[in-house]
Amino acid sequence: MNILIAGDYCPRERVAASFEIGDYATVFPEVRELTSKVDFSIVNFECPVANNVEKPIEKCGPNLHCTLNGVKAIKWAGFNCVTLANNHFLDYGEEGVKETIASLKSNGIEYVGGGKDLEEASKTLYKTFDGYRLAIINCCEHEFSIATDKTAGSNPLNPIQQYYAIKEARKNAERVLVIVHGGHEHFQLPSLRMVDTYRFFVDAGADVVVNHHQHCYSGYEVYKGKPIFYGLGNFCFDNPSRHVGPWTEGYAVMIDFNSESPTFELHPYSQCADEPCVNLLTKSAFEQRLEELNKIIANNTMLKDETEKYYASLANKYNNILEPIYNHYYFVCKNRGWLPSLISNKRKLLAENYICCESHRDILKYWLEWM
Repeated sequence: MNILIAGDYCPRERVAASFEIGDYATVFPEVRELTSKVDFSIVNFECPVANNVEKPIEKCGPNLHCTLNGVKAIKWAGFNCVTLANNHFLDYGEEGVKETIASLKSNGIEYVGGGKDLEEASKTLYKTFDGYRLAIINCCEHEFSIATDKTAGSNPLNPIQQYYAIKEARKNAERVLVIVHGGHEHFQLPSLRMVDTYRFFVDAGADVVVNHHQHCYSGYEVYKGKPIFYGLGNFCFDNPSRHVGPWTEGYAVMIDFNSESPTFELHPYSQCADEPCVNLLTKSAFEQRLEELNKIIANNTMLKDETEKYYASLANKYNNILEPIYNHYYFVCKNRGWLPSLISNKRKLLAENYICCESHRDILKYWLEWM
């Protein structure tokens, strides 16, 4: 069996305008060449369908949505399935979740990683091709979209629960695919935690692990004969402020499960740069950069150094979150050295204890949710 997996799809701006007049071919002039070559194709559906939902949820960051034409477009492009475990699936609440699932079902598109509650969102999707059964598990990091026992949303990243899901899938299928939505946005490398977690999924029995979310492509590795892809980048995600650079580049991965150790082929593309479309590139387009990224991923010391450089670049942003005053003018003055920080050493130690200690963090999370 051959599977195609693509990254983040959110039809907005120029792309949305094309879809509203039914012009799918201009946006996807070559994508059907890829989807027609495989048994099953998957893309991450990064926004809910919200034609009939008026109010978005309260959250940090943008609330994204699309119309029914966003679903029809990926159907036209040849995708059979979407992943729903991402940080925007719940942007328009439970009504948005219901409308999204109804729209997918009415267009014959399967889904995994999201649902009306945690039980449905965490279900493994099973597909059979030529007598071989494939299990697909989808989860995401915790960002305003997580399902609970009583509320709709996405399947949360929880390595313990994914361990049991992978073990169960191995009993019922010949191959197991895990797709995760997570990582640092606009950073082309995984964190050490991601590397440890995704390797753990392979140790638990996954044959392939694929990640997306960062809005830029990352590298990959083959761990114990099993490929791990740390970031596919955007598939089709128009952004008027980002028509150049990593935002406009990505790759789909075609995985062949027919051998004991899966083989793969990368298909790079540009997306929503000068024109609002996805154009396939030559296979050598990303080779040099991928080699650089893969070299860093294979070396924990190099990966740690690069990650810490990235974290250091965000020092002001994250330090400011802890300040008792949350005001733009105060942050400008403090960052320019005109005002001192209001965080005492005692307050820093208290924050460290509440965030780093699992038991304290459990209580803190509870109260943040119910304040």
